[in-house]
Amino acid sequence: MSGQPAKTIDPGVRIGHVHLKVADLERSLGFYRDVLGFEVTAQRPGAVFMSAGGYHHHLAINTWESRGGQPPAPGATGLYHTAILYPTRRLLADALRRVMEAKIPLDGASDHGVSEALYLRDPDENGVELYWDRPREQWPRNADGAIAMITERLDLKNLLAELEKAPA
Repeated sequence: MSGQPAKTIDPGVRIGHVHLKVADLERSLGFYRDVLGFEVTAQRPGAVFMSAGGYHHHLAINTWESRGGQPPAPGATGLYHTAILYPTRRLLADALRRVMEAKIPLDGASDHGVSEALYLRDPDENGVELYWDRPREQWPRNADGAIAMITERLDLKNLLAELEKAPA
């Protein structure tokens, strides 16, 4: 490995979907489908595929190698979290409402300047980030134009107040 990348990746590349190993399909469906609101698009033995808006799948869960399994031990390598991007602040506020109604605790809530994020865990202790991006023209920047992300406490009452405003 050299210090210089050979070529940067094409800006049109996207991360397409996440496929998680879970211990119990029904328990995980209770979180991803019933709390977060993903719709089931397909099922196979030991697996369920879900999406937002009819895409083939943004998220899949399976028990092929993990039925009845335990979460990885603290300090183990693996996926830190799955980030779910909401198109508006109001929809992120609705996600927070759903999480609170389901009595799912937050691990944290941060304002990153470029985005606002909620951090929690699914029933298998997989990290989940629910977030929305501010418009690019609002992102904080250094004097040289580089993005200047921050991590400050997110005001959850202010976020929930989005639900009281008239829809845009």
